[in-house]
Amino acid sequence: MNYWIIATIVICLFIWYIVKCWSKSFEIVNEGALAQEREAILEIIEQERPLEYAHISNIDYRQKKKHIYHFIKRLTDIAGSLVGIILLSPIFLLLSFLVKREDGGNIFYGHIRVGYHGKKIKVYKFRSMKMNVKNLEKLLTPEQLEQYRTEFKIDNDPRITKIGNILRKLSLDELPQLFNILKGDISIVGPRPIVEKETQIYGDDVEKLLSVKPGLTGYWQAYARNNATYESGERQKMEMYYVEHNSLWLDIKILFKTVISVIKKEGAQ
Repeated sequence: MNYWIIATIVICLFIWYIVKCWSKSFEIVNEGALAQEREAILEIIEQERPLEYAHISNIDYRQKKKHIYHFIKRLTDIAGSLVGIILLSPIFLLLSFLVKREDGGNIFYGHIRVGYHGKKIKVYKFRSMKMNVKNLEKLLTPEQLEQYRTEFKIDNDPRITKIGNILRKLSLDELPQLFNILKGDISIVGPRPIVEKETQIYGDDVEKLLSVKPGLTGYWQAYARNNATYESGERQKMEMYYVEHNSLWLDIKILFKTVISVIKKEGAQ
């Protein structure tokens, strides 16, 4: 009888020990999950925080524009994006299948850009790059690294997938930005949305640049694209030209020129 009592006590102690260890491991895992969740929340808050820049100009560029132009432009954005999404839905499905089929990764890619008045926006694209590509120093040549630092893009980028290369050459990777237009993050025509580091290139003109909503296409993209770079100063001049001269007529000209450039594959990479 004494053996049964001793065995029962030993079993109870063993169960107590197992439960105690399991509780501790759960606490550790739970603390780790909480820490990751906390970091994710802080990252989202940082991404959502508007860009801080010096408001040094006495001119309110918004007041220089006619309200009717902005009203017509917004109506055109809503109608154009809705029609585009509906008509191009079969192409969306086909491209989604092709992107997923190549490597099984995410179909879409959202990149944080600086939008109207410094608001952070997530600009959507079909993913054209390989997943989890890090350590650019090993992957890129010194010339490519230098181009990446100055132009924020790379010629003959080795990170691009096979289907991604086709999407980029035909500018199809940017089709998901129709949803950005519908949301009001960007317009059909405007300066291209830039990353935060690019704002430093514009210096004192960054306020003027951000006084206009960025666009799916623009003066620089339609007329020069990769032929006008930051290093030469031509890209900044072209983007600022649109900011200072934007109008309904200029928007129409840019749209027609964009269509021609896409058909001819001018400047596409």
